[in-house]
Amino acid sequence: MPATIFRAFRVTEHEDKTFTRAIETLSTDDLPEGEVLVKVHYSALNYKDALSASGNKGVSRNFPHTPGIDAAGVVEESLDSRFSPGDEVIVTSYDLGMNHAGGFAEYIRVPAGWVVPKPAAFSLRESMILGTAGLTAAMCLYKMEKMGQNPSMGKVLVTGATGGVGSMAVAIAAKAGYGVIASTGKAEAADYLRELGATDIVDRQAVNDESKRPLLKPQWAGAIDTVGDNTLATALKACGKEGSVASCGLVASPKLPTSVFPFILNGVNLLGVDSAECGMETRMAVWNKLANEWNITDKLEKTAIDTNLDGLEEHIQQILKGNIKGRVVVSL
Repeated sequence: MPATIFRAFRVTEHEDKTFTRAIETLSTDDLPEGEVLVKVHYSALNYKDALSASGNKGVSRNFPHTPGIDAAGVVEESLDSRFSPGDEVIVTSYDLGMNHAGGFAEYIRVPAGWVVPKPAAFSLRESMILGTAGLTAAMCLYKMEKMGQNPSMGKVLVTGATGGVGSMAVAIAAKAGYGVIASTGKAEAADYLRELGATDIVDRQAVNDESKRPLLKPQWAGAIDTVGDNTLATALKACGKEGSVASCGLVASPKLPTSVFPFILNGVNLLGVDSAECGMETRMAVWNKLANEWNITDKLEKTAIDTNLDGLEEHIQQILKGNIKGRVVVSL
């Protein structure tokens, strides 16, 4: 098949170690190796994309580079018999948009092992409103339930509740039958969080105990934490017996100032969630949950902010400042 010319949002490093961002014209011959060529219809903006777009070498090492850890589109070519031209597919995480040319482009070429057939329950656009954020949030609850978490134990806490992962976690946990305590620093977002299914709204300072006490009176039965640092420590200290706390983010910091007491006295489980390198068996199981009993398509429009490649720069600036509520969906 002859090469196709397309547009991509590119980040370039200069000799003075500064970085610039611009929309450039590329050819499919410029794409990295892989068995599946996908015409991208939608992508989504994640905090990790904004770091990559800023030249953060902890995320992306080589420049020029195309960020975008999420992509959904239609297969154009495949060297793998599992996929055929015309198939609607999702590609999230692995090394996409980090060190492998990502979804902020009209085409991607990726290894077949990264590709997930799109569940019929979603449109391509809806799959990107979910994207890595929805997959991560669902994976948190999936692991919690594997450890015995269930709605009869009581409400679950979601920290950073207005962010991409937090918004998805509120809606998914509510759909799964849990009462949801949403923690946020944005008081004006209370109605938004209730629309997603939150039963209680608390200020983020309520999940920032500074008493130095090793344990607190139980305030929730489990938690999904996107913040880290003392917020995660508080989520652990105030978790009920045998509850699980899933850690999937470090908005505040990667530190964890806690003791062993929540674990050895209350039997609390601290669960690490890595959606980037998650195995395909678990990945497919979680997408299946999102397509069926955890289907939140009726809530997705409440979280979506639409843009395109030309509008992406503004949203990158906003997400770095912590000003984005919900999910930024990029139409290609």
